[in-house]
Amino acid sequence: MNLEIDQDGLSGEIEALGAISAEPAPVVTRVVFTEADRRGRDFVKQLCRDGGLSLHEDAVGNTFARWPGQEPDLPAVATGSHIDAIPNAGRFDGTVGVLGGLEAIRALARAGFRPRRSIELIIFTAEEPTRFGIGCLGSRLLAGLLDASAGARLKDRDGVTLDEARAAAGFTGPLSSVRLPAGHYSAFVELHIEQGPLLEKRQIGLGVVTAIAAPASLRVWIEGEGGHAGGVLMPARHDAFLAAAEIALAVEAGARATGAIDTVATVGVCELFPGAVNSIPSRVRIEIDARDIDQARRDSVLETIAEASAEVAARRGVTVRCETVNADPPAQCAPAVVAALAQSCDAHGLRFDLMISRAYHDSLFLARIAPTAMLFIPCRAGISHRPDEYASPEAIAQGALVLAEALVRLSEA
Repeated sequence: MNLEIDQDGLSGEIEALGAISAEPAPVVTRVVFTEADRRGRDFVKQLCRDGGLSLHEDAVGNTFARWPGQEPDLPAVATGSHIDAIPNAGRFDGTVGVLGGLEAIRALARAGFRPRRSIELIIFTAEEPTRFGIGCLGSRLLAGLLDASAGARLKDRDGVTLDEARAAAGFTGPLSSVRLPAGHYSAFVELHIEQGPLLEKRQIGLGVVTAIAAPASLRVWIEGEGGHAGGVLMPARHDAFLAAAEIALAVEAGARATGAIDTVATVGVCELFPGAVNSIPSRVRIEIDARDIDQARRDSVLETIAEASAEVAARRGVTVRCETVNADPPAQCAPAVVAALAQSCDAHGLRFDLMISRAYHDSLFLARIAPTAMLFIPCRAGISHRPDEYASPEAIAQGALVLAEALVRLSEA
């Protein structure tokens, strides 16, 4: 079989999708269920139709484009990713896995291959947490990790519920209908930019992912006492921001204390009230992300944060309240799918590294219901979630080629 990727055509489609944005190029902003997101979906769906794939969408907008196999009743092989983008993002995060997955399927069709199992491209809804504060919304629902109450419970900053937003975008029906049973797919593979610098530094073109780190997300509220910046003497202060700063340092210390390079923790949000230069902060909200491929190590960081918060609260005379937004278990990739990717690299004489994913993806949740692995390609300087995010056309085409080869192996299994 002569597999060939249309590198120029694929690059053109990525550029065209990147131009569909709420902000001018080179910025890409496509927040779920907004007008830009709808236009992006329409663009990709038309490409799928043009490629001869049959389409359907579920109640939250997950989109499935199927290439029927010779034995269509067998569980299908799936690939895909997302096209939503955080504000001020780049062109390649997620879209490489969607458009690269589509091109892999088209390349197989051009080569005359006919799969035994059906092959399905999935465009997941809201991988990014921008609007509703929780990442991988569509894949969480597919895996049954969110119940139908999420429709009314999850709200954006304007108070619009998930149910209201999806209905306005044309997606109706009970959220309970989104869940897929275990065994629905025989395998799932996600092609993605690395979002890190390792492949580029090692000058290796492909990474076969063996494990996916999982995050725990916390919201912490610190209540102190406000007052005039000149009128309240230092011994009498109960400064909410300084308490938050100590907790933030404890987050860093907790991650470093594990001794493992794969443990990371970040304070990414800090909002203080009243926010005046001459007023002592009386209230602060911070948001914390802690992640690892080892759940016990990750959870030890959470324990450190809790202990530090209690100590800071007592010493500074403030109150601290912590809410766990999510604490997902890490995922180990399926050996058979990892092997299919490794064999596909070897079949085309391409070097690869076995590696872990420190960012989490829809694959983290698909792994709960299907044998799953990921394939990484390099991105320049490891930069992602910025307008200067970049992956070369050659790297994208190489990833699509290996993905296509892997789909052959998995669909014939």
